[in-house]
Amino acid sequence: MSASEPQGQQDIEKREEKEQTVVYNEHIDVSAVDEAKLVRKIDWRLLPWLSLLYLLSFLDRTSIGNAKLYNLTTDLRLTDKEYLLCLTIFYFSYAFFEVPSNVFLKRLRPSIWLSTLMLLWGVAMASQGLVKNYGQLLGVRWLLGVFEAGLFPGVNYYLSCWYKRSEFGLRAALFFSAASVSGAFGGLLAAAISKMDGIGGKPGWTWIFILEGLATVVAGSMSFWIIHDFPDTAKFLTDAERTVVIRRLQSDDQHSAAGENLKMKNILQSLSDWKTYLTMLMYAGSAAPLYAFALFLPTIINKLGFRATPANLLTVPVYIVACIVTCGVGFYADRKGRRGLLNIGFLCIGAAGYIILISSRSPALSYFAVYLAACGIYPVISNTIAWVSNNVEGSYKRSVSLAMTIGFGNLNGAVSSNVYRARDSPWYTLGHGIVLVYIGLGVLTSVVYWLVLRAENSRRDRGLRDEIIDGVNDNGDPETVEKLTRLNGRFASVEDAKKEKGDRWSGYRYVL
Repeated sequence: MSASEPQGQQDIEKREEKEQTVVYNEHIDVSAVDEAKLVRKIDWRLLPWLSLLYLLSFLDRTSIGNAKLYNLTTDLRLTDKEYLLCLTIFYFSYAFFEVPSNVFLKRLRPSIWLSTLMLLWGVAMASQGLVKNYGQLLGVRWLLGVFEAGLFPGVNYYLSCWYKRSEFGLRAALFFSAASVSGAFGGLLAAAISKMDGIGGKPGWTWIFILEGLATVVAGSMSFWIIHDFPDTAKFLTDAERTVVIRRLQSDDQHSAAGENLKMKNILQSLSDWKTYLTMLMYAGSAAPLYAFALFLPTIINKLGFRATPANLLTVPVYIVACIVTCGVGFYADRKGRRGLLNIGFLCIGAAGYIILISSRSPALSYFAVYLAACGIYPVISNTIAWVSNNVEGSYKRSVSLAMTIGFGNLNGAVSSNVYRARDSPWYTLGHGIVLVYIGLGVLTSVVYWLVLRAENSRRDRGLRDEIIDGVNDNGDPETVEKLTRLNGRFASVEDAKKEKGDRWSGYRYVL
């Protein structure tokens, strides 16, 4: 390849010259727009409200773990198996509807789609406080999964349409940190609401569902006016600001930022991409432990010798620490990269926590271990999502890939929600062991993903993935031109190659 390297360098320079001629909204003057202020403006308009919505979402799906401590299973006469099935069914509907929801989000306005979903899941959440038996609770949990399915993958995809790849990780971490805040807030809230036991003739656990569900309904109603649409149509931006946002994204190899029409091939590109299936396994390695942790942390602490209210309160500092670490990892990864190494390192910390939980018979040591577990799981969730988003180009392809990745991870929540059996208390050795296996899967797939992406970047650096561009590099050795055309395609312009190939374009570099 050494003889062809000078020609390859000339090709790159010619491509860069040609790319500079394609400017989004070339007629609009953007000289007065301060980019740093624009990014801060976007942050304040998007992140606080979206984080609040996810806080409510995570609170609503996991509050059943808090309610269990206040006689939910006793009042409904649920067996341990029935309770676990009520947890499990949520994840089946949740995972199944994530991909279609993300496609609808792209086709429709986020302000309408996300708000409608939230309104409906608020009603489903409140309905859990009205159920009288196992069958009713099972049905409502299914509906809760259907309506909640669109928020987490939808918002992560939505945020990726606003920020550069080097900015998205911190925003994903800030958004996801609402999950750890909800864990802390959920324990405090459940302890407070339980004091309503007997009001209206209802036990305390019903009020946990009813009041939290009503709060979600109110937030969903307000979201119709608070959630903004995609950058090219967002009303809180001026024409010049919208233009700057799109140009920033295009300069960051997000070539579909100016808009993309839905075609079946956009979805098939995701389905046929090996990265999609590897990242599905990788995300499952942290998502399954996350749901097991969130659903059973109060119970685990309770069985270590603490009563219901102290057990809920002792979850609070665990989640606060997890929130701080999650945001710190997001901040660091955006500036230094190394998302793969961060995944591997923090999953190992989580593994250490679960090894201690398996071997310990001391409540104090086990309580320390849950801090390690939280710090090893929570940062990896948002870091993995950012890593996946960073390495998929094409707006529809990214929406489907993120939904498939997150959906499969959530489907494994159906497994992890069944691993903490009542007969295994108080140490739950089997449950901790299964979670540890998932963490090992996360480590293995993170290593493989990192190695394969690095090798692919190297191939592109050596010119092995170069396309033939008419008028740019089509006059070289005929045999080489024919070979590259056959392997990598031939296009009228670099812009056509970008649009057609997305992250398979030779100039695209994967984030490690």
